[in-house]
Amino acid sequence: MIIIYTLLSVLTISLVSFIGVFTLVLKRNLLNKSIFIFVSLAVGTLLGDVFIHIIPEAYEKISNSTLISFLIIGGILIFFVLEKVLHWHHHTLEHAEEHHHPIGKMILLGDGVHNFIDGLIIATSYMISIEIGVATTMAVILHEIPQEIGNFGVLIHAGYKTKKALWYNFLSALTAVAGAVTALLFGNITEQFALWLLPLTAGGFIYIALSDLVPELHKDFRVGQGIIQVIAIMVGVASMLMLLALEG
Repeated sequence: MIIIYTLLSVLTISLVSFIGVFTLVLKRNLLNKSIFIFVSLAVGTLLGDVFIHIIPEAYEKISNSTLISFLIIGGILIFFVLEKVLHWHHHTLEHAEEHHHPIGKMILLGDGVHNFIDGLIIATSYMISIEIGVATTMAVILHEIPQEIGNFGVLIHAGYKTKKALWYNFLSALTAVAGAVTALLFGNITEQFALWLLPLTAGGFIYIALSDLVPELHKDFRVGQGIIQVIAIMVGVASMLMLLALEG
């Protein structure tokens, strides 16, 4: 029964990634004009997630604060090296028919790791009790909605077509299933592994938000757009803060 509840929960969470489907009703030029709002929202949700949820949880679960700091730095360095590799690969395919900015792959990888952790957490929660598992699932779903909207906007900005962005976003979300299966197979062993992944993921999200997304926002120098971007970032952070209140 625990297996059925767990798999249904993580599959439901994976389907949340299709929330970007609402953009299919928008005309392409209107979607392009809205992209920087989505990117700004992604900055806010990523940073809000890191500083309101992930890092506080890491400090709560891991007693060694120095280790957490090194793991966060490690996450930043891992994503720095990864982007170097992706840029190299991108330039070797300069004459390919379809180009995607490396930022798209970065957001997919970061979100994939995060969803894997969510899968671990949900499965572990169901092992404690059905009630805790359901509550955790609801919290994760609420958490995913603003983040998936932002991620979808980043993929569109990176050059992915709408349907392909939806598909890749869904594949990235499916890592939650892999995380859940891993937890069900290996039980308590995965708990420590998940704890180590938390600060690494935080470092990755910090890198993506500040090194990849914020510079994209700076490409538009208009004051009005700057104000809209700040508001969208604040909305992203506020959504993570509201989730903290709901979880409390």
